[in-house]
Amino acid sequence: MKKIFIQGIQFDDKSSYQKGPRLAPPLIREALTCGSANMFSENLISIDNSNVEDKGDFEIEEYFDIEKLTTKHLDSGSKVFTLGGDHSITYPIIKAFHKKYPVLDILHIDAHADLYDNYEGDKHSHACPFARIMENGFAARLVQVGIRTLNTHQAEQAEKFNVEIHQMKNLDIAAIPEFKNPLYISLDMDGFDPAFAPGVSHHEPGGLTSREVINLIHNINTEVVGADIVEYNPERDFQSMTAFLAAKMMKEIIAKML
Repeated sequence: MKKIFIQGIQFDDKSSYQKGPRLAPPLIREALTCGSANMFSENLISIDNSNVEDKGDFEIEEYFDIEKLTTKHLDSGSKVFTLGGDHSITYPIIKAFHKKYPVLDILHIDAHADLYDNYEGDKHSHACPFARIMENGFAARLVQVGIRTLNTHQAEQAEKFNVEIHQMKNLDIAAIPEFKNPLYISLDMDGFDPAFAPGVSHHEPGGLTSREVINLIHNINTEVVGADIVEYNPERDFQSMTAFLAAKMMKEIIAKML
């Protein structure tokens, strides 16, 4: 069985609206290990085992140092699970994954498609990672779930890159086709409705429930080789609700990776 390395990326320089996600990784870990719950997923897999190794948190100065760090962890033969950070971190992470997994599917859970060609003059903004991923051919298939902020430009980008978007307005999770290739999961905490995850920079009503996302992850039938949880902003949280939800999702995703 492959080991899973956990890396915390403390980076939010590419956030467009509010800073704060760089503070998230240690607080998600604190929620995970505080004694409120155990370390088992709902499928009775404990993530407290010798195949899961936490490499700690990394304060990132240069954006593409994220790629170098991820490459280093992948080169050990491990899968990599990342705690972010804003969503800009996903592009350099996937850039590293592409070297090891040239045919990779991505499941992207989010309120936003993050397909802008550039945002506020920055092609590496947290609003752009999936445009960069798709234009470079780093994903064989990109499936987005929970989207509820499409505009004309991003709809055109989605069509250009053959992105499969499952919008909230007519969501049928059962209709999402099965994945066939190695899979990477990118979970933006604002994919959840703000009632479940108030600790995000962009409150977008009408989102996913905790149970819908858990069921989506449980139903995956292919190998999950990597994942990230991004855009938790502790400065917007209420009684650590979002930290505990992120910790819950961390358990379920790592259990699926195991």
